Amino acid sequence: MRQFPGLNRLAAWLIPVQSGDTSLTRQGLQRLLLLRAFVTGASCAGLFALMLFPGLDVPGSFIAGLVAAIVVSILLGYWRLNLSRPIGNTELFLHILVDVVFLVLLLLNTGGVGNPLISYLLVLLAVTATLLPRAFVNSFAVGSILIYTFFLLLDLSAEQNMPGMSGNAQDMFELHLVGMWVIFVVSAVLITVFISAMAIAVRDREHHLAEARENEMRNEQLVAIGTLAAGTAHALGTPLSTMAVILNDLDDPERENLEGDSVKQEIGLLREQVSRCKHSINQLIRYYHKDDPSARERVTLARFAADIQDYILNVHPAARVEFKLAAEPETPLDVEPSLRHAVINIIENGIKAARKTVDVDYALDPEDARNLLISVTDDGPGIPEEVLERIGEPFVSRRKDSMGLGIFLANAALRRAGGNIEMFNRQAGGALTLIRLPLTSEAVS
Repeated sequence: MRQFPGLNRLAAWLIPVQSGDTSLTRQGLQRLLLLRAFVTGASCAGLFALMLFPGLDVPGSFIAGLVAAIVVSILLGYWRLNLSRPIGNTELFLHILVDVVFLVLLLLNTGGVGNPLISYLLVLLAVTATLLPRAFVNSFAVGSILIYTFFLLLDLSAEQNMPGMSGNAQDMFELHLVGMWVIFVVSAVLITVFISAMAIAVRDREHHLAEARENEMRNEQLVAIGTLAAGTAHALGTPLSTMAVILNDLDDPERENLEGDSVKQEIGLLREQVSRCKHSINQLIRYYHKDDPSARERVTLARFAADIQDYILNVHPAARVEFKLAAEPETPLDVEPSLRHAVINIIENGIKAARKTVDVDYALDPEDARNLLISVTDDGPGIPEEVLERIGEPFVSRRKDSMGLGIFLANAALRRAGGNIEMFNRQAGGALTLIRLPLTSEAVS
């Protein structure tokens, strides 16, 4: 579908939507005051231009007083905006009626229906239609038609008593005024029906988009928990298995005469495994404080790569995985637990797909030195095209025995950290996965 950014920006200005602590009516009042100031300034400029023509009777003192009153109303409006009390629909409607009062006073003293500014009623009707419920719009539409009708009848009565105009010319002028009234009524009806419907549709769309964003954030939370839980389960599995083996050895009835050094060695190993379990649990706890920058773990690239390498070698001792660190080892990284598990997940996918070897390289992104580039290369069969097109979606996998959630969870964790994943098939065979992670500001500088 073709996009029109200019129209989208205009719609966003005319039809504000609720966001943050600023309500729809508060934004509407702010823009109404800006519109009032603009129209007043433009009218004053036009008035000064008309005063250059001789013979025109301009009520200067009245205009000056009216402009002063409008300026006071604008100042009072901005004072109201600075108050914390919410602005309701009725109050906003009253502010719009203030513009109507100023317009009526101006028309009574500057030509009535013959003054082009009477069409400003349609502008105020459009503002009402975009900001307020249908009941206010209908009331304003009826009121504006009655105001125009009043000035029309007033001018028609004045024309009948005007000397020096022939009957035919007078009839044509009256027909012109009635035609202008018909156009005004039709325009008011169209604005009431269609602009109101469009405004309601825009507000409904924004409401649905807000709900979708909220659901996406909730889903990302669930995905992150799933990623972290799966990684924590992996991390706990190895030390718990080791402890089970040691405890079985210590509880073996055939080993009655255990040497002290042997017992101390096994107890030390138990303590080491318990520390690993505590570390995994602390990572899980740290996740719930992930929005607190002080709770994120600041590690060097060498430490980050070493943790991943230790995990892979312990969990997959038979796999042939080559690790290469081509970037500065002391490069600082802000790491969340789910981010580490996301990279591990990608490497494990490569291990399962590889025929023999997997290469993991850490380097600065040649296209953008502000990013860390982690490349995972395997010599497997590659990724089928139909799967490659949908990589990153849930339940999509290149293996028949996989549910396809690994890449999806990893992609969600990396996106949350500001990174991304790209996957390719290599011409020489196998697959290449590129992981980009933003570096800290200290690393970039």
